[in-house]
Amino acid sequence: MPQFGEGDASYQAAGGYEGIRQLVDDFYQTMDGFEGAAEVRRLYPEDLSEARDKLTRFLCGWLGGPRLYRERYGQISIPSFHARWAIHEAERDIWLSCMADAIERQDWSGAFKEYLMTQLRVPADRIVLASRAVRDL
Repeated sequence: MPQFGEGDASYQAAGGYEGIRQLVDDFYQTMDGFEGAAEVRRLYPEDLSEARDKLTRFLCGWLGGPRLYRERYGQISIPSFHARWAIHEAERDIWLSCMADAIERQDWSGAFKEYLMTQLRVPADRIVLASRAVRDL
């Protein structure tokens, strides 16, 4: 049995495209319903259709599945993309908290849930560092 992070094991553990789409839907539902996330939610447009599509497509490829984001939107550098906003530790923590809530709603193994949260912290930390570097210029 492949380990998470090898081939498409993570993508499969997430339930493929549909499983990832459900995660993204739950993530934005959490963000919309959590008053403490209002500052982060304001970084997004009112209509989340494109944001949902982009995050779903990105996570598909990031988890070892098809590179759907690149097919539709081209290459992306996560830190560079987010550098236009002032993202500090507080915003990172709110985003991760909303994602943790969404992950907990999924019918996934505890091991995969833990793995995914650990992996998501890496780009989240890089975004904060990139934002800090831009502010320090």
